[in-house]
Amino acid sequence: MREGSITRKLTLALSGALACFWLLAAGLGVMVMQDEFAEIFDSALQETAERLLILVADDVDRGDAAGSNARFENVVPASGEEYLTYQLRNDSGAVLLRSHDAPAAPFDAPLRQGFWGDDTHKFYTAVTAGDGDRLYLQVADALANRREALIEGATALFLPVLLLVPVSIALVWFIVRRLLAPIDELRQAIASKDGGNLAVIAREGLPQELLPIVRSVNLLLARLKAALDAEREFTANSAHELRTPIAGALAQTQVLIDELPAGPKKARARQIEASLLKLGHLAEKLLQLARAEAGLGTAETPVDLARVLELVVLDFQRDPDEAGRLRLHRTDGATLRRAASEDGFAIALRNLIENALVHGTAAAPVDVFLDRDGTVRIVNDGPRLADWELDMIRRRFGRGPTAAKGSGLGISIAERLLAQMQARLELVSPPEGRSGGLEARIVFDAPRAG
Repeated sequence: MREGSITRKLTLALSGALACFWLLAAGLGVMVMQDEFAEIFDSALQETAERLLILVADDVDRGDAAGSNARFENVVPASGEEYLTYQLRNDSGAVLLRSHDAPAAPFDAPLRQGFWGDDTHKFYTAVTAGDGDRLYLQVADALANRREALIEGATALFLPVLLLVPVSIALVWFIVRRLLAPIDELRQAIASKDGGNLAVIAREGLPQELLPIVRSVNLLLARLKAALDAEREFTANSAHELRTPIAGALAQTQVLIDELPAGPKKARARQIEASLLKLGHLAEKLLQLARAEAGLGTAETPVDLARVLELVVLDFQRDPDEAGRLRLHRTDGATLRRAASEDGFAIALRNLIENALVHGTAAAPVDVFLDRDGTVRIVNDGPRLADWELDMIRRRFGRGPTAAKGSGLGISIAERLLAQMQARLELVSPPEGRSGGLEARIVFDAPRAG
């Protein structure tokens, strides 16, 4: 499930609310404008009818209806189309005069003063005063003209809103990003904390609402640092304190083995020697683990790790017990220069190579490759490991189905140190081109710019 972004949600919510308010305001404006347009059109319709009636009534009273008809009917508007049409009618409903675009048949409007309308027109009828024959001037306004004016007015209101919506979204996004920047900075600061970085988070520049969170996180970091320091100190001190008595007991046991004659007692003494050797190896691993937990792998200055790789391999090759098994293959032009601890990288390499020698097929060679891109690969023969077995050996004190000696800490220590060097440990079984065995691959992230 994809995680939502507060910035995205706030931008969409605020922009949507703002757009809805704008559209609502424009809609209310259209409603008000419709009422105002109706009043304006009705007022113009009434005023036109009343003024026009005065003009044509005088001509009719003088008996010059034909001249009046010619004068008004033959006037052609500049656009070629009249917005208002009229008919002059008598009491019997006959049309005495009409405008250019008015129909010859009488309007359907009743002969009484005031407004009247149907589906297509709005009419206003003006009536002459007097007790004799009355004249009725009916002026018609097409409702299509009113709708056209309303549509144009609504377009003038809505078009700017539609143009401003994208601009408002961009503006809201910019403002939200600026205001939420401290939250993002706090998130990154919290995300950067791990066992090697438990420094308190600075409170300067953060808004007041985030200070309680920073205070709580800093208290948690302080407690966690105290707990980890106590654990590391205990592990390191235990390892240091155990090394001396273990070495002393091992020396005494080896002297005892030399003094005892062959027999059951000497065999028991050799079992004690093996147990002491295993205990010494475990103490050394615990010391390495404590140093890894303390952030031994981090460093600021880039160093030549390829030279460290060659020295570690040479040290193993000098061991008579492993003579001829370990082989180094360095691709032409391959380099490995990273900001990492030489000591930490050496410990990680020793654990991985030792794991390959101990758990690989006896007497089978172990190949160490340095590729052109800086990847280090340690390949050994042996049985094929399932995915669950690869997960198992990554854990502390995790051991696969093997009877070989070991503490189950080597890969865990190496993975911890490599993570501090911006590298990752990949375990592949079987290696490419082989039916069995294990490949431990050290892949460094791209160097950071600057």
